[in-house]
Amino acid sequence: MELKEAIHYRHSVRRYTGRPIDDDTRAALGKYIERCNEESGLNIQLVLDEPKAFASKLVTYGQFSGVRNYLVMAGPKGPEWEEKIGYFGEKIVLFAQTLGLNTCWVGLTYKKVPGTYSLREGEVIHCVIALGYGANQGKQHSLKSLDKFFEPHGPVPEWFADGLEAALLAPTAVNQQKFKFILHEGNRVETKTFASIWGYTQIDLGIAKCHFELAAGKDNFEWV
Repeated sequence: MELKEAIHYRHSVRRYTGRPIDDDTRAALGKYIERCNEESGLNIQLVLDEPKAFASKLVTYGQFSGVRNYLVMAGPKGPEWEEKIGYFGEKIVLFAQTLGLNTCWVGLTYKKVPGTYSLREGEVIHCVIALGYGANQGKQHSLKSLDKFFEPHGPVPEWFADGLEAALLAPTAVNQQKFKFILHEGNRVETKTFASIWGYTQIDLGIAKCHFELAAGKDNFEWV
């Protein structure tokens, strides 16, 4: 399975089994994370066999259970870096799906556990991603009408439609999808975000752009 195919199989999963991640899968995932960090300048870290981050019984939203593995999504502050967190984090999520793992982006309902991660000067934890073998495969979030998410300047080519459909499959905070894709002449694609009481709009945009790029094909357009 390639990343493009994984877009259609990936669903947010909040309940996990106790099955440990095998050594080969750990190694493959670790190499891919390292590659993403080198390309992006982020400091994404894989935490394994650590149950405390999701152990609080006081947090009920999302109803997570059995989470023992997760990604710490760390990097500098600022909207540019938040978008990178979304883009490269989702590439890792999709790669994990090709390995048979399930995932879920998590913005608030987790506890930071000292000693499980390290931050460089100026870095923060933007969010985490739960990871492991799901007790189920999750389900597709409700899809909104395509015409709410794009502004065409002329005929809409097939690659743009494919990219937009994939972007709408992207996970976003409370399924808010506060983004728009704008097609300009010369196959140039611009994106916009909109205000949200929940926040995370730049991370959401990065996730959506990852999906769009994989489905549309990088050679068919350029980002504005």
